[in-house]
Amino acid sequence: METGGSSIPDEEWERFLREAEAGTPGAPEEPSARARMVAQRLREETGPPPGWRTHQPPRRRGRVWYVVGLVVVVALLVVALVPGRAAGWLGFHGTDGSTTATPGRPTLDDPFKGSPAEHWAAGTAGITMPTARATGWMSEKQVSDALDSSLAFLADTGLDPAVLRGERPVKAIAALNQQQPGTKEYLANAFDAPTRTDDPLLLFSRFDPSYARLAGDVIKTRGAITYREGERGAVEVTADVTFVYAVVRASGDSDEVARTIARREIVMSWDDPDKVIGDPGTFSLKSYRLDAANGGCENTTGYFRPDFGKEPGPSDDATEVDPYERGTSMDERMKGRDAADCDTATRT
Repeated sequence: METGGSSIPDEEWERFLREAEAGTPGAPEEPSARARMVAQRLREETGPPPGWRTHQPPRRRGRVWYVVGLVVVVALLVVALVPGRAAGWLGFHGTDGSTTATPGRPTLDDPFKGSPAEHWAAGTAGITMPTARATGWMSEKQVSDALDSSLAFLADTGLDPAVLRGERPVKAIAALNQQQPGTKEYLANAFDAPTRTDDPLLLFSRFDPSYARLAGDVIKTRGAITYREGERGAVEVTADVTFVYAVVRASGDSDEVARTIARREIVMSWDDPDKVIGDPGTFSLKSYRLDAANGGCENTTGYFRPDFGKEPGPSDDATEVDPYERGTSMDERMKGRDAADCDTATRT
């Protein structure tokens, strides 16, 4: 190709233009049309010319991909170097269904900081409910009502502010079949003369108002309600729920936050009134058990008594248990234990 009546190789023009841009003495101030054309081509081409019969995909905006790549690299480095903190930021979950803890101590503004419960739902929102279907002696509607009443019982026993302050759980007690043998005796002893076997904490969460109070009004939960057909056509509802309570000392102005973790499994039998004696709208207790951490292992006061200023640690004569772990069933968790056994919580 000729420009201005002379034939000059492209390489020479490209060198000439580079020198012109670099301010080489004697370079023309106004390039010719060919110079402008070659300069434009140089600005558009960022690499060597494509080879013969070489596929060249559409060009992408490289800067965006560089930024995304840099973010991914940084994220991977953080996960590798600080896995616990990164998991909390990125919402990674453990194999047991609980979120990996974020390092740090709890505060009044963030009482669940440093625990898996920081990422759990609050109140009944953390309890998974099944779909109702006709079962045993109940229609689908009756099963649905029984499930709702079972959830209300969990709220009345583990979330009610008055009950947590140590008051008698009137609404929850009203849901129990008082004609079931042993129920009245258990309730009377549990609140008036609690023992390891007649312990109100097996069913009701309570804190001595002179010792501890909730740090805020949020209680974290994780668990589920399930049901099946039980004996004599009864609808047997099982609730397996972990409650996490953040508390502070009842007196003084200390900002130290402690946490008590209570996992309860309660089996409620909604009996056929034609086969079992009971008051309408109540259920019988088939079984109930508690696995608690930082509630006072040898405590028989009828209240949780959390330790303040005490970090959980290994023990030579006790089994170590992660109170947030839910991959283990209560049968496995409680296997071989009795009321006098005290496990060591690996964290609270």
